Amino acid sequence: MKKYIFTLLLGISAMTVSSQKNHKAFDAGEWFKFRIHYGLFTASYATLEIKDEKLNGVPVHHIIGTGKSSGILSVFFKVEDYYETYIDRKEVKPYRFIRKINEGGHTKDIEINFDYKGNKARVFNKKYNTKKSFAIKPGVQDMMSSFYYLRNNINTSSLKKGDEQYVNMFFDNENYRFKLKFLGREVIKTKMGKIACLKFRPYVQAERIFKEEESMTVWVSDDDNRMPVRIKADILVGSIKADLDAFKGLKHPFKIIVD
Repeated sequence: MKKYIFTLLLGISAMTVSSQKNHKAFDAGEWFKFRIHYGLFTASYATLEIKDEKLNGVPVHHIIGTGKSSGILSVFFKVEDYYETYIDRKEVKPYRFIRKINEGGHTKDIEINFDYKGNKARVFNKKYNTKKSFAIKPGVQDMMSSFYYLRNNINTSSLKKGDEQYVNMFFDNENYRFKLKFLGREVIKTKMGKIACLKFRPYVQAERIFKEEESMTVWVSDDDNRMPVRIKADILVGSIKADLDAFKGLKHPFKIIVD
């Protein structure tokens, strides 16, 4: 399960984008909790939370993500993941991204500051006490901010099955160009009831975590919240499923389908 758990959860950021403007799918106070299954076991829990703060005098949404192993699997494979992003409140633009993880002894402690005047991502690897700068692409997002950026910009009315889109993301010390395919609409059963969802296929990097490029499937609510509901993925050893377990602070009404 090394490197899998939070990468899986945040892979949901790969959603299609449109020219839709002025829609805000989230706000401060939003909180999600996910239960992540590895095979038949509950492998971990993960949370995402939004707070309003200031960074260097700029009003920002401070978004915090945590993941921690649980149950009997935590005895054999301990996971403690911590992610942060600071994004502009008016437009989802990342200023700072933090990734601090310990996954079965595999550790990382990285801070990335985005310099838009210099078009650079300034990466501070605290584990090795190194600082490097990398060129960034227009409209760049970090691993977490991309999820919130795309939630604001998805246009559900124009989506057609088979549509493909691309998203620029900077992660650790590399630029990634994600390819996404819309698979259609589906109603899925959850612990909260039946939820109408949009179904996507992010094309992921094979041979690092996943069995193949089309290993992951993502469901997000087909409403103004566009909240993550379920993720499934085949990995090199077994499979992982993440389900939304609890939530609060949604900006828009949430509907359950009643038969």
